Amino acid sequence: MAAVNRVFVARLAGLPVFGPDGESIGKVRDVVAGLRLDQQPPRILGLVVELATRRRVFVPMLRVTTIEPTAVTLATGSVNMRHFTQRPNEVLVCGQLLDAHATLAGTETRVTVVDAAMEPTRTRDWVLAKLAIRERQTRLGLARRRTAMHVLPWNEVAGLGLTDLTAQEPQGAGQLLMLFDTMRAVDIAATVRDLPLKRRHEVADAMDDERLADVLEELPDDDQKELLAYLSEERAADVLEAMSPDDAADLLAELAPADQRRLLALMEPEESAPVKRLLAYSSDTAGGLMTPEPVVLTPDATVAEALAHIRNADLPAALATMVFVCRPPTATPTGRFVGVAHFQRLLREPPAELVASAVDTDLTALRPKASLAEVTRYFAAYNLACGPVVDAEEHLLGAVTVDDVLDHLLPDDWRETGLHDVADVPAEVHGRAKAHPQEADRA
Repeated sequence: MAAVNRVFVARLAGLPVFGPDGESIGKVRDVVAGLRLDQQPPRILGLVVELATRRRVFVPMLRVTTIEPTAVTLATGSVNMRHFTQRPNEVLVCGQLLDAHATLAGTETRVTVVDAAMEPTRTRDWVLAKLAIRERQTRLGLARRRTAMHVLPWNEVAGLGLTDLTAQEPQGAGQLLMLFDTMRAVDIAATVRDLPLKRRHEVADAMDDERLADVLEELPDDDQKELLAYLSEERAADVLEAMSPDDAADLLAELAPADQRRLLALMEPEESAPVKRLLAYSSDTAGGLMTPEPVVLTPDATVAEALAHIRNADLPAALATMVFVCRPPTATPTGRFVGVAHFQRLLREPPAELVASAVDTDLTALRPKASLAEVTRYFAAYNLACGPVVDAEEHLLGAVTVDDVLDHLLPDDWRETGLHDVADVPAEVHGRAKAHPQEADRA
């Protein structure tokens, strides 16, 4: 291990992890510590590393050779591919310890953990030696008294034992959400799934509706339902409104009819209307797969307008590959469907040209009752990222995207097992991270 005196865990999260030859292994997502019954600093057991396949694995600290401000290097490019599972005596430093409430030892001064620092010992072990804490803010009239942050030895802070962390009063999630700022929703969802149920609920409480909706869309069905059931019905309806209509419909379809009706009634009518239309179709048909919010323009819109619409950073990549041209109205179900304008064709046209000049009128449209097999063959035949769904009167109802098709073709548990089934895929596929036959078991 290179000479490092102190590493703050919050700065470690998100750093890339490399093998000894510079091969990319993944990213650090958390640090695992073993809590003790006495007041001695917990021993750092290892890192939770997210591979390129989004599988999260445990890497023992003895495998770590260097920790630098920009990267972590391992002694070997081989890691145990078994999915990380937290054990009863362990704590996730980022996931559980940050934002935890405690007291200064021997006093009644209440503090909040802002960060934690790990330090090496002479035996090559790492321990959670220091805690960055801030006194809990108290109200003085209408104002709050601001407090400074202090770095104290572990044994000077009380109330962070294993029982304390699992039974303490609800803690905030401000520090953890700061770590989420640079992460994609799918990666946040994987982190949330690894947290204990209590902590998962606290994170959901701290997130705004839009961010929680993004994360909820990336969770497996059972986790979606559990988290939605935890929320109050009013907030659950708000989060469903913030979700993509097709994802909201998929989630509601998993609920009991009474719960489904109650949540739909709490949603704003303009938000619930497209969800109700999607619920009318089976989930394995084009109508059940489609999103009712593609980019729709009239034939007299300009190419510049079309390009401005697909440049929207909030637009999913698959939907940005195509503009749907229809007669008014442009909200689905639209007026008569004219055709589509592929974004590559739009790039070749003068900006002032009408979008009608770039319309592909020969592309066959899907019918809402087309089966998943038909939809799959359609995408394979036309090499598309998304495709139109129209009714018998040629009104555009929505668009199916290839990611939604793949979501329904993959096994139900693909979000839980990672992007590859390790038993069936050569280890070299996983960013050159290979199963190690004698991986040391963590105590």
